[in-house]
Amino acid sequence: MNRPLLVVDGDSFAHRAYHALPKSIRRTGNRGGGAIVGFANLLLRLYDSEQSRAVLVGWDTLGARTFRQRLFPPYQGGRQFDEQLIDQLEVLPRLVSAAGFANAKAPGYEADDFLAAAVAEEEGRHGTALVASGDRDAFQLASAATTILHPVKAGEMARIGPAGVLDRYGVEPRQVPDFIALRGDPSDRLPGARGVGAKGAATLLQRYGTLERIIAEARLTEQADALKLYKRLATMDPTAPLPALGDQTPDWARAAALAREWELNQLARRFDERSVSFGHSSATARSTSVTTSALLRSTSSCLLATEALHSRSRATS
Repeated sequence: MNRPLLVVDGDSFAHRAYHALPKSIRRTGNRGGGAIVGFANLLLRLYDSEQSRAVLVGWDTLGARTFRQRLFPPYQGGRQFDEQLIDQLEVLPRLVSAAGFANAKAPGYEADDFLAAAVAEEEGRHGTALVASGDRDAFQLASAATTILHPVKAGEMARIGPAGVLDRYGVEPRQVPDFIALRGDPSDRLPGARGVGAKGAATLLQRYGTLERIIAEARLTEQADALKLYKRLATMDPTAPLPALGDQTPDWARAAALAREWELNQLARRFDERSVSFGHSSATARSTSVTTSALLRSTSSCLLATEALHSRSRATS
């Protein structure tokens, strides 16, 4: 079976967890633990439901300017993060690594860029990918081989493919950066085209196909340079650096040990339960393999003995 690569927007779900769970969840040193627990629970649910061949979690590098901010200083301006959230974002990659999964984080890149790079690599090897993100920018990655897992309500994920993107936005996945450039994105401080809006952006792209074609047809020419910049900012970078993404085996025991070190004992028990279950499954598989090998050896011996008996009978006659 072709098992998918699971790619997760770490910052997106850590932020959601931080704001969803009580701040009374603490780890060692009386530091915050809610974002860690919530993100870990999400990761466990995703792995249990998808049984991916490998997991990559992409992260922003807070405090490091990206190429987007250099090109457009207002990009994502004014965002303020609680110190407790920043602290947990700094240590969450340790938990991902302890569980046997991969992280991607580098100055100058956003988590989104690692999602795009991982999808490009996986599709290049003719694999399939699942991209878990609460950011609709990720819809540009949807394809026949890549499905977007988008949170819709507590514990539920919508599975978004190309048809789902068309249904929601009225455009194809490849047109999502053009759509964002035209419509704008308040969360990233992208103004968009004056007087266009979501419906107008979809209508223009349905008619002309791309932002560049719209401009070539003498539409929005006075805003052309700004809109081309917004499109570049909205486009995920598929050349972001990645770790090796071979098949992985989860190390739930190591993840449990780290959770216990942080005094997140309920989370440690969840990892422990999987560690015991995984160990039992592995032992069963080894036992089945040994039994099968013994049976094959026994069958082979019987066949050889039978053939020898037939040979002697033919020789006698």
